[in-house]
Amino acid sequence: MKQLLPLLLLAVPALADPPDIVAIEAVRQGDDWRVSVTLLHPDTGWEHYADGWRVEAEDGTVLGTRVLVHPHESEQPFTRALSGVSIPEGTTRIFIRARCLVDGWNEDRIAYDLP
Repeated sequence: MKQLLPLLLLAVPALADPPDIVAIEAVRQGDDWRVSVTLLHPDTGWEHYADGWRVEAEDGTVLGTRVLVHPHESEQPFTRALSGVSIPEGTTRIFIRARCLVDGWNEDRIAYDLP
């Protein structure tokens, strides 16, 4: 058992669930955009919750970040919006990346084709 303990400790991060992006909507508002994102995450309270998402250009440039300041244990999935996102003219696709307080930014991001 003593030999298994280090292996068990290494496995713990693999059990964490990153926030899932289940819906994205973007609406032009004048020169800027309003981006709404629906997340699903097994929030457990103030110690572990989905704490944000961001809009990225294809090259990874961050165009806007929506900070989530509290857990949503009883509201899953949940949608939050970010207004005033400046997306460069001619851009046809953006990417959304979610974040969790414990695990940080997801490696994966979701593509969204602008209307």
